[in-house]
Amino acid sequence: MAEYHDRQEFELANWPEMRKMVNDLASLVYSERNVTSQFKSELFTMASLSSGCTHCQSHGAFGLQAMGVETERIQAIWLYETSDLFNDAERAALDLVRAAAQSPNETTPEHFEELRKHWTSDQIIEILAVNCLAGWLNRWNDTIATVTDQESVDWATENLSEVGWQAGKHGIGAPDEQRKGHPRSVGWVKN
Repeated sequence: MAEYHDRQEFELANWPEMRKMVNDLASLVYSERNVTSQFKSELFTMASLSSGCTHCQSHGAFGLQAMGVETERIQAIWLYETSDLFNDAERAALDLVRAAAQSPNETTPEHFEELRKHWTSDQIIEILAVNCLAGWLNRWNDTIATVTDQESVDWATENLSEVGWQAGKHGIGAPDEQRKGHPRSVGWVKN
């Protein structure tokens, strides 16, 4: 595997104004409006799963755990189509996000037909916003192979390996490249 040299110089922290704007956008997207923060975090994890960014998968899953979500429910995101822990409305939203996070985008009119059976237009906008935020973060972190913080890697390894999660390129790096902690733990986002 090729090495990523000096990836820290490409971290978002090196552009403080952009980092603030991304954090502000994340705070707005995750605010409690018409879709719960928990479900938004589940959608973020699905978008990250669909795009392949294991860094964001571990962050989404660890964030859910920090919110008090049961590990079984978090693991079920990987198996949502058949899990009885998700209802038809949640499956419709997860289906859309899974398709929308693909490149090229795989959404169809049928996704929206199914969504409209369960969600209002305002709720669908929130669902789309989570997907778009995840896409931005997935692309940034996956491109530079951000070295994931140890607490998120440890939690994901212990709890998500059985559903197929692996750190991949995000678990390889020098200790000084590793993030200091999950964004909630280090105060980048509000709990």
